[in-house]
Amino acid sequence: MKRVRIVVAYDGTNYHGWQLQPNGVTIESVLNEKLTELLGEAISVIGASRTDSGVHSQGNVAVFDTENRMPADKICLALNQRLPEDIRVQSSEEVALSWHPRRCACVKKTYEYRVLNRRIEMPSCRLYSHFCHFALNLERMQAAARCLEGEHDFKSFCNVRTQAEDTVRTIYSLSVTRNEADMITIRVTGNGFLYNMVRILAGTLLAVGMGRLQPEDMETILAAKDRSAAGPTAPAKGLFLINIKYGE
Repeated sequence: MKRVRIVVAYDGTNYHGWQLQPNGVTIESVLNEKLTELLGEAISVIGASRTDSGVHSQGNVAVFDTENRMPADKICLALNQRLPEDIRVQSSEEVALSWHPRRCACVKKTYEYRVLNRRIEMPSCRLYSHFCHFALNLERMQAAARCLEGEHDFKSFCNVRTQAEDTVRTIYSLSVTRNEADMITIRVTGNGFLYNMVRILAGTLLAVGMGRLQPEDMETILAAKDRSAAGPTAPAKGLFLINIKYGE
């Protein structure tokens, strides 16, 4: 028996999120099916981040156990021959049987939220960014982002259905940048995130950019510990899980 860790990139457009669902195809279900075919035994992967429907990834992490003698580092190449073109395993390696993607110390998890900010939509960006035609004030968004860095209770920034008892998290960095193609990228790195936290952070920063909230309102929102105090939840299609870094 060996445990294999894989890094998975995917376009989440056509999937009902990562986690197994009774009424739709998920990233987890496809990986289980194709790994079972490849290795000739029942495989069940365990993912690090259970991304929602429509969310994309460049580096989600998962593990599975197998009796198959195929070298762990070769599995990604063989598996990619069977996977649909919107899912690709970037690497595979053997890890200790005790290694678990949600129980091991995670050093940093990084997400990006992308907003196309221009007067007219660009069709090629429609599946991978949220379109906003309002003129966004980047400086105000950056000022608000700085207020959210550090260790805080982010209860105001998580879905009311969250099962987390502890809502304190640390944001190491939160940046807001714009490129020449009018794509605004909200990039956040932290030690962990609550249910819908990144999308609510993005929605709140967008509200600041549109002038509906002030940068200094972030302190009041954090102190409220009430979901209704923050901005709206931004749509899933603009969200990318960039990478997860572990302390080995």
